[in-house]
Amino acid sequence: MASFVAEVLASSGKLEKEDLSGKINKMSRKIEDTKVEICGMLNSRYSDFLPSLHASEDLMVQVDDVSKEMDTLKRFIETEVQQNLHASVAEYTKLKQQLEKNTIIITMLGHLKYFDNAMEEFNKGLQKKQYVDAALQLQRAKTSVESLKSWKATELSLISALSSELTVQRENLVYHLGDEWKRLVIWNLPPLKDPAGVDFFPKVELCLCLPCEEDERPEPPAVLRALAIQGDLQHKIKLFTLPFCLPGQVLLKNMLKPAVLHPSLSMLVSEQRGKGIVLSFERLQESHEERSTPSQVYCKLLLVLRTLYSNLLNVTIGDQKLSTILGKLIWEELSRCIIHECLLYSIPTDSSQLEKYNIQVIKETEEFEKALKEMEFLRDESTDLLKYARDVNCHFASKKCKDVMVAARQLMTAKMHNTVKITAESELRLAELPVPDSLPQVKREAPSEEGASTLENAGRLSVRLPPCCISESVQQLMLLAVDTLGEAVGSSTQCASQLFFTVRNIFQLFHDVVPTYHKENLLKFPHLAAIQHNNCMYLAHHLLTLGHHFRPHLPQPLSQGVTTFVDMVPAFRKLGAQCFLTQLNIQRAELLERLSTARNFCNLDDADNYAAASKAVRQVIHQLKQLGTVWQDVLPVGIYCKAMGNLLNTTVAEMIAKIMMLEDISSKDGEHLHILCQMVIKEGPLVFAPLTDEHKNKKYHEEVPLYAKKWSAFKELVVVLCANLQEIVDRWADAKGPLALEFTSTEVRSLIRALFQNTERRALAMTKIK
Repeated sequence: MASFVAEVLASSGKLEKEDLSGKINKMSRKIEDTKVEICGMLNSRYSDFLPSLHASEDLMVQVDDVSKEMDTLKRFIETEVQQNLHASVAEYTKLKQQLEKNTIIITMLGHLKYFDNAMEEFNKGLQKKQYVDAALQLQRAKTSVESLKSWKATELSLISALSSELTVQRENLVYHLGDEWKRLVIWNLPPLKDPAGVDFFPKVELCLCLPCEEDERPEPPAVLRALAIQGDLQHKIKLFTLPFCLPGQVLLKNMLKPAVLHPSLSMLVSEQRGKGIVLSFERLQESHEERSTPSQVYCKLLLVLRTLYSNLLNVTIGDQKLSTILGKLIWEELSRCIIHECLLYSIPTDSSQLEKYNIQVIKETEEFEKALKEMEFLRDESTDLLKYARDVNCHFASKKCKDVMVAARQLMTAKMHNTVKITAESELRLAELPVPDSLPQVKREAPSEEGASTLENAGRLSVRLPPCCISESVQQLMLLAVDTLGEAVGSSTQCASQLFFTVRNIFQLFHDVVPTYHKENLLKFPHLAAIQHNNCMYLAHHLLTLGHHFRPHLPQPLSQGVTTFVDMVPAFRKLGAQCFLTQLNIQRAELLERLSTARNFCNLDDADNYAAASKAVRQVIHQLKQLGTVWQDVLPVGIYCKAMGNLLNTTVAEMIAKIMMLEDISSKDGEHLHILCQMVIKEGPLVFAPLTDEHKNKKYHEEVPLYAKKWSAFKELVVVLCANLQEIVDRWADAKGPLALEFTSTEVRSLIRALFQNTERRALAMTKIK
């Protein structure tokens, strides 16, 4: 302290500079000594871990005394400098720099003192389980260390020791808070080896162990606030949803999602002694419902979330509640689960149920989100869940289209041989639709009785198909298309457009998929090829008028001419024709292959040759009869007769060609050829049996020449094989007889050379064949 003389001189303003400088130097040495002692003490305490409590307290008292002397000297120097500013600026500037340096050192020492006090208070708070105070003191100590790091003059070894101590104590606090958190939230999960079926979840329990009055544990808000101060609250809330060993979210996986997925699980909330509040599942009796209704799902989820909110999450940390933090973590996945596992299946499949859906499900969804917003799990005004529920028209159309396509695929891949008979009475019944108001009045006027009768008859003629058999699945496919277009009537533009183009996609899918899916069977079985032909013609027939029937009743722009299927008709007709023609070519090739075993019908007086030729002819007739039986009552009569006529014509044309190639036909050969040809003439017409009624088939037996062009030529050939020269000349009748209608003179002359020996009579007969 200053002496009495120094005080007198200071009051008179004539203090000697040497005295002031000496004091500052003395103070600097004193500060350096104090700094060395404090640094040594802190190093020994936090680095060397030596017991130095009393020494540190004395040093802190010494720091306080030195600080007070510094403050007194500083005020004194500033007063003196102001009085003698013009006299000694340079000297006092130097002194002030020295003072600032000492001030910095004093500030550092203050931070060290602050750090030590904070750590002392931290240890006390931790022992008393006052976690909020302990966390705050640890934050203060951290602030002191951060401040020391900003000074370049600080010893690095000391900073390292303090930082290490701070880290150790922070981990110590985190450990204690984690231990309290584990006591607060307890999951009781079955072993992982248990099957993860519906029987797994009744064994799951979530216990919220809240402290009672005699319990010394801190209240949940204190633990949570301490976690928030340490920055670990977000992580612990994630641990509430993410366990240590499971990759999935435990709250979602074991409680919230099962509540959505399993209608047989009911949620229970109970208070058990020693456990606290317990959330668990109860297995109800087997439910026949495959999916929970939105109402059931919302009730179970709200029971869980309200229990968590009232017992744990109704705490505001900083600027938000814990419920908000949890909501941000789980809402996206939870809402996606509700949409895909519940709302998606609640969408009606019939447009008549849409109004009921709007009243029930949308209202329930709004109330569910309102309750979540009241508990602050949600803050957004609009969510994906409510948007999905409100877009029911769009989702209805999408679901309807998806269901229609699934049903269509099943019908297309069904077996084709299950057939139904199409007759005039079984024509497609289209729904009677009201006349739209947008049509002109002239079109809506009722026609006269005569006009109505004419229109009715014309309509019946225009939509009638020839009797045939089609696949039952194709008939159902057509009815599915009609029903889907009926759903589009009265729907919104978007919904109607989706449904209409889905129907087009059905037919396009049939055109592209069915021939490929059934390709092997269509090539192997003539019966299926005929059915596929009828299926395509049946669809093409109804596609002509299907769009015209529904167009006036659909919203714009569908009602302005877009609704049509006429463009698909040629493709279906071509598809059916190609399928059946391919089968006809296969059968034709088989007939020719069998006839190729007849050894060209030569040397039939040889028993082996005759046996081979006879066998070939019998096989051909048998094949034709089998095809007639397979296609009988399946193909339309006209198509049946043309197909059988084509195959029979192939047979007789091949036989004519082979016989006409013979250069020498003996009388014995002629007889054998006549027998073989007579077999064909007798059995050939019998394959024309398109109907099951034999009496009605007689008509088609007589019409063989209409469908087999070579039939008359074949009959003429048979006559020639057994005729004499004069009979042949008579049938030629100067190129005007029946023989001349079927063969040329060259062919007849060649046939005469093969049948008859070279005599004058043969020469005379040949001269008459011109």
